[in-house]
Amino acid sequence: MESALLYLLGVVIVVVGLILSIGLHEIGHLVPAKKFGVRVGQYMIGFGPTVFSRKVGETEYGVKAIPLGGYISMAGMYPPAKTGGKARTASTGFFDTLVQEAREVSREGIPEGQEDRVFYKLPVLKRIVVMLGGPVMNLLLAFVFFTIAICGFGVPGASTTVGFVVECALPATTTQTECEPGDPAAPAAEAGIRPGDVLVSIDGEPITEWVQSTVIIRDSAGKTIDVVVERDGEQLTFPVTPMLLERYDLDDPEKVVQVGYLGIGPATELQPQPITEVPPFVWDSSVRLGELILTLPVRLGGLVVDLVNGDERDPDGPVSIVGVGRLAGEITSLDAPVAERAVTVISLLGGLNLALFLFNLLPLLPLDGGHVAGALVEGARRGIARLRGKPDPGPIDTAKFVPVTLVVTVLLGTMSVFLIVMDIVNPISLF
Repeated sequence: MESALLYLLGVVIVVVGLILSIGLHEIGHLVPAKKFGVRVGQYMIGFGPTVFSRKVGETEYGVKAIPLGGYISMAGMYPPAKTGGKARTASTGFFDTLVQEAREVSREGIPEGQEDRVFYKLPVLKRIVVMLGGPVMNLLLAFVFFTIAICGFGVPGASTTVGFVVECALPATTTQTECEPGDPAAPAAEAGIRPGDVLVSIDGEPITEWVQSTVIIRDSAGKTIDVVVERDGEQLTFPVTPMLLERYDLDDPEKVVQVGYLGIGPATELQPQPITEVPPFVWDSSVRLGELILTLPVRLGGLVVDLVNGDERDPDGPVSIVGVGRLAGEITSLDAPVAERAVTVISLLGGLNLALFLFNLLPLLPLDGGHVAGALVEGARRGIARLRGKPDPGPIDTAKFVPVTLVVTVLLGTMSVFLIVMDIVNPISLF
């Protein structure tokens, strides 16, 4: 029962984190839009039927039933067919109708005398600021979550505490997984060193990092050295002779070398990092997520192959919000220290926001990056016209890209549904 409640807690944390991320993303659009005078009719978290809404000033704020997205409704997202022109009735086909309806919806809700309070009339730079406000908010949230995780809790690292002691000494290249009669006893186990012992010194050298013990032991094959540990508040000394054994080289993991061996390994612990470690961590995570997003269609095809072959999912592969919720549930229901569970869930929320930031930068409508790309092209076109002494060509008619927007929306929706199904029938499991 307790495990089920903890699992549910993990799911709830992700749902609340998602709603918070969506809400702040839309605030990132809302604040600069209002600052620049654009009329904003709606600020909504979610899609589908409205659960709650309240009108404050000219803007209706509300929450909808499906918390998988959000939007703000800005007047004049699409310009007329011609600068200063009026809408015309489309009668040449389905896509023309879509374009015309997009223009009509874009003009709705603009009171008389406020025709200039439209998005498309903003200078290019201001439009870019409005559209980048949402993704930048997600990037800031990613920094906040990762800072809490890395600096507040820490990253797993080798401590000076003995985490395990092996019973027998086996070469690195062996395929044997269990000790068998006749296998040589590992020196540490034979000497009486136990898991939980804290290394104090080895061969007279104080140990402050586990790597120090590794270097000393590897260089001391056949030589008796004193290993001093702290156990239950008392210091104990164990004379131990590291045996010569095949191990993988520390500098070249594919190379096998003969070195000293005791048969002990470190316990991991969370080690808080300085704040200067956060930017490189976010950058490395962005590179990995960027590669995943750019290869998403191929990765989705791989999920089908994994399902057909009965293979386990790649834990570093794409997941939907359902998959993130399941992972969070697994983590919170673990029998592990609270700090370790907390740092993993917080990191999940950081990764979620980083993914939202990167995904929204794709130069495709209806994503924010598509609107930014349109503004940049318009700015370049107007700049070239000025240099050539030509008349201002006016705003780009982004309404003409509504059919492309529809296709992209359908594709993204299909991929999302597919990924949700995969997260149900063949989910990623960390444990």
